[in-house]
Amino acid sequence: MACIKKKNQNNITRKIILVLLYTWTFVPFIPILIWSFSLRWNYPNLIPEFSLRAWKYVFTQKNIISSLFSSILISSVVTAISLAIGLPAAKALGMYKFKGKKLISTLVTLPAIVPLLAVAMGIQVVFIKLGLSDSIYGVVLIHLVPVMPYMIMNLSSVYEAYNPEFEQQARVLGANAFTTFYKITIPAILPGIIVASMFSFIVSWSQYLLTLIIGGASTKTLPLLLFAFLNSGDYAIGGAICIIFVLPALILLFGSPKYFAGTKSVRGGEV
Repeated sequence: MACIKKKNQNNITRKIILVLLYTWTFVPFIPILIWSFSLRWNYPNLIPEFSLRAWKYVFTQKNIISSLFSSILISSVVTAISLAIGLPAAKALGMYKFKGKKLISTLVTLPAIVPLLAVAMGIQVVFIKLGLSDSIYGVVLIHLVPVMPYMIMNLSSVYEAYNPEFEQQARVLGANAFTTFYKITIPAILPGIIVASMFSFIVSWSQYLLTLIIGGASTKTLPLLLFAFLNSGDYAIGGAICIIFVLPALILLFGSPKYFAGTKSVRGGEV
């Protein structure tokens, strides 16, 4: 009885914490959501004049749609490149012991610690000489700086719990290297890959300063457009763009928990 009572108390506490967390997350967005459906909201009116002007504008203006697709393209490419680089690096850091491992782990996390402004100003000089400044290629490369620590550290923690004996058993049974990787390794670390990719996408998606410095006027993304509309004083359109801007983060918030607790994590697939 005491165990059941304690378990019920833990469930209630967990539910209270979740309610507080979701409240803390969503309440600040209520005024933004209201603004996005308003024509004007003058003081001292508690309720604005509602209108779909902002949303019609957002989905009919070519520059906004173009910026949205640019953000999706850049974030997707950055995530794919960081995953290709991060998988072998994370495997080395997570599964093997070697001299200088702690130093390399520290160097990997440095981009998440060092101020991005200092990094961007230094790299911009090099990019100008290489012809990568004011181009989408330069933006993709500079976004890798803050993204790589999240990708590598997330995946390395997955590899730390990974059992390589599954791969050895597959090779003994006649599976080649590609089959082993595709049917054993990938299913085992897939939840970690999904979570790491989600975080990497969000980090790239939300970059404003790096895109502004390296991309200049040639590369327009959703964060740049969002700040422009907020500075212009058109809070209705700014609110609508802001809602679109936070959607990936909300998807991450609701979608990642099941992958954190994925049942297939660090277990082999089928040979």
